[in-house]
Amino acid sequence: MSNAIERIQSAIKENKICIFMKGDRLFPQCGFSAATVQVFEQLGVPYGTVDVLSDPELREQIKVYSNWPTIPQVYIEGKFIGGCDIVRELYESGELQTLVRNAVAADAARG
Repeated sequence: MSNAIERIQSAIKENKICIFMKGDRLFPQCGFSAATVQVFEQLGVPYGTVDVLSDPELREQIKVYSNWPTIPQVYIEGKFIGGCDIVRELYESGELQTLVRNAVAADAARG
């Protein structure tokens, strides 16, 4: 297993909500990454980000890992959710709020 795959798995395990993106939450480097961060900021929940621009191997391996060709990529409770458009659609339908609420509640229940 490549070092990049191990780092991907570690980031997903360490963060109930993990966004692989261009840049970071404070300084997104593309509009899609910025829009995705904005959704999670509106939800007001803790989440982690991984900057794929700082690591070309990770940038390519996350696409293989998820079998998804674009960045950003969002994982909630270890499950791949999708990219910017899917996150926005889920947010507008209310489904994202349910996923996030369940993830945060499960984390709180564990202590």
